[in-house]
Amino acid sequence: MISTVGVSLQYGGRILFEGVNANFTKGNCYGLIGANGAGKSTFLKILSGEIEPNKGDVIISDGERMSVLKQDHFEFDEMEVLETVMQGNARLFEVMSEKDALYAKPDFSNEDGIRASELEEEFAEMGGWAAESDAEIILNGLGIKPELHHLKMKEIGAEKKVKVLLARALFGNPDILLLDEPTNHLDLASIRWLEDFLMNFENTVIVVSHDRYFLNKVCTHIADIDYSKITMYIGNYDFWYEYTQMTLKQAKEQNKKIEAKMKDLQEFISRFSANASKSKQASSRKKLLDNLTLNNIQPSSRRYPYVAFKPDREVGNDLLEVNGISKTIGERKVLDNVSFIIRPNDKVAFIGSDTLAKTTLFKILAGELEPDEGNFKWGVTTSQSYFPSDNSAFFDGCEYSLIDWLRQFTTLHLETDIRGWLGRMLFSGEEALKKANVLSGGERVRCMLCKMMLSGANVLMLDEPTNHLDLESITALNEGLIRFPGTLLMTSHDHQFVQTIATRVIEINHGKINDFQGTYDEYIDKLDIDSLRDRYDD
Repeated sequence: MISTVGVSLQYGGRILFEGVNANFTKGNCYGLIGANGAGKSTFLKILSGEIEPNKGDVIISDGERMSVLKQDHFEFDEMEVLETVMQGNARLFEVMSEKDALYAKPDFSNEDGIRASELEEEFAEMGGWAAESDAEIILNGLGIKPELHHLKMKEIGAEKKVKVLLARALFGNPDILLLDEPTNHLDLASIRWLEDFLMNFENTVIVVSHDRYFLNKVCTHIADIDYSKITMYIGNYDFWYEYTQMTLKQAKEQNKKIEAKMKDLQEFISRFSANASKSKQASSRKKLLDNLTLNNIQPSSRRYPYVAFKPDREVGNDLLEVNGISKTIGERKVLDNVSFIIRPNDKVAFIGSDTLAKTTLFKILAGELEPDEGNFKWGVTTSQSYFPSDNSAFFDGCEYSLIDWLRQFTTLHLETDIRGWLGRMLFSGEEALKKANVLSGGERVRCMLCKMMLSGANVLMLDEPTNHLDLESITALNEGLIRFPGTLLMTSHDHQFVQTIATRVIEINHGKINDFQGTYDEYIDKLDIDSLRDRYDD
């Protein structure tokens, strides 16, 4: 078990945590959530000992080992992949190294023999004889093939490094496991394997993730950071969201009833307090009024943008026809004779491990690239709005304020109208005067979504729109696209986002497509881990 007692942390005048008391017990997986800047990653660093709180203590049960997902992708460059994973259990690796060094001595003494015997006993107790095979099993589960296990870390790609560092954290059955965004850069098969691993993990897990589907699958509890405190909820992310929304709604409705009752009592008192025959009743009602109190509703520090796409016109029967499109980028043919038809009100998720292929297709359909072969035709009643995965061209070097930036993409002239739209996307007051070139990744995405909302398009093309967004913005965008009455083409690595929006799935695999009529979960249910690995092997 790991717990905090009175933990407080303050940077300058900003209080991140104040008197936090929390218990994280064995057999449970805790999803640590909170608004951007609430301190999720910082709290994990407090738990791991990387950051010292100003006050309070972190208490870990005696003899328990903690494992933390490392974020430095270059720290282990000179080590072999398998060695990197096994070093996740530092004590086990120390015993192995000392034991091997003793046996390699040319002048092996009696004292060395005694020491080696002690190490062998400890090694066996720690499951050392199965350590290498255990590490290999985890690596294989995450899609790191056996031929890579003895390469140096610097010899494998960045996405494979991410998987090795995750394997390092999972190795050796740690008592406490801290994971900060473990699904980042993982393919679908690896995420499914990790979900199964954590659901069967018998010790304590504390995880930060923006992947709602992942949190729903693995979490038994939600630890919610708000107003410098942590509140614990039993259940997964969806339960937390529905419960807190329901509780807030009930409190507001109850307050409305109390306010109406208070008004009625006040009117009676005002009307009859001077009437001798009614004075006792007025006094009685005064006591009732004094005892009525409203629920203290403290609004969450979370801020949800307002996302709603409203087409200016309905689309006709002819929407989009794609015929035999092929495209080679560099030496690789990323699209190979691709053909499909999009119908009105289709909400299509384009999936597959080849990000370049999906982005290339979207750029062709948006008119930013020409196909090498084939053609496509949009219906005459369609209007398209495109969200590119790389939006840097819209912001880099741009000295405009957000008001002037947005003014480029709308017929609105009044500053108050433009500010109103920016306010929907959480840029209110002075925020609307920020320079476009200083925005964070999430702020840029919100600006691009605002631009799209103003377009009035009846066809939306979104290439990885959830990248850089916090959970609140993802939720708002998710709900906005579910409500959107037009046609949608999208790519996303967010499972819940795709599952709840898409009515059709088009997989791009080695340049060719597989058109599946149905939901994302229905598509995945047809495939096992090996099939997913074949499709999504990077």
